[in-house]
Amino acid sequence: MSTSLGAVSMHEEGLIPATDVAPGAAPDFPVPEPLDSHGPARVIAMCNQKGGVGKTTSTINLGAALAEYGRKVLIVDFDPQGAASAGLGVNAHELERTIYNLLLEPRTDVREILTATSTPGLDLIPANIDLSAAEVQLVSEVAREQALARVLRPVMDDYDVIIIDCQPSLGLLTVNALTAAHGVIIPLETEYFALRGVALLVESIERVQERINPRLQIDGILATMVDLRTLHSREVLERVQEAFGDQVYTTTIGRTVKFPDASVATEPITSYAPTHSGAHAYRRLARELVARGDAP
Repeated sequence: MSTSLGAVSMHEEGLIPATDVAPGAAPDFPVPEPLDSHGPARVIAMCNQKGGVGKTTSTINLGAALAEYGRKVLIVDFDPQGAASAGLGVNAHELERTIYNLLLEPRTDVREILTATSTPGLDLIPANIDLSAAEVQLVSEVAREQALARVLRPVMDDYDVIIIDCQPSLGLLTVNALTAAHGVIIPLETEYFALRGVALLVESIERVQERINPRLQIDGILATMVDLRTLHSREVLERVQEAFGDQVYTTTIGRTVKFPDASVATEPITSYAPTHSGAHAYRRLARELVARGDAP
């Protein structure tokens, strides 16, 4: 018993690296070739209506990993909580203009709102609590589902990848994200109850695909907070793979306190703890996206 408790404690402190590769997965993906030029961007919505599944963590760290590989990346904080902004060191609550202004004031120039981060090649469109009012105000707007697509249009040629950090909801803001996106990544915690909401999310994605955005596709399911040493985590991962097949990324994201530590330090884990297994996992995910064609 003492050995088991000790192992758990060490794992929680990030001293025991959690594997980032699902059982039976390919060993690795090649480092992406450098790009000769940038743009047009592929837009990815990081989406799950359930909170606490690692959307913001995955948005920040995948974006940073892609930037490490020479991609120009824009993160769109599309959650009124502003977690992506805070995680990248931007105090959006002190900003006068954010994504809210871009949605509701069409004459606002998106380039005036863009914020550089400490990671080279990684920019941010910040959000704060003002965004919560946008959902109500957009209801009366013409082409209300396409407001975000309009906002992003002027900078599409400036970036290789745009990642939208969606709020945990299936409301109008999320519909806007899905309308603007080419693909969706669904972070999924490897817990039984996390599986129950995925069908509803997939239905919402299919409705947007049928009615508004026919190019939209599910890029992949990203298993997060994984501990392959537990039977429950392995069983849930197996069920996800049975249900979604090749849509499940072979890269998985292990559970570790290094992610919240990096958030407190307002850095991606790739720079906060570059040799940690969590950093390696997101770099591998970035390579997998490029290898699968989900990113340039």
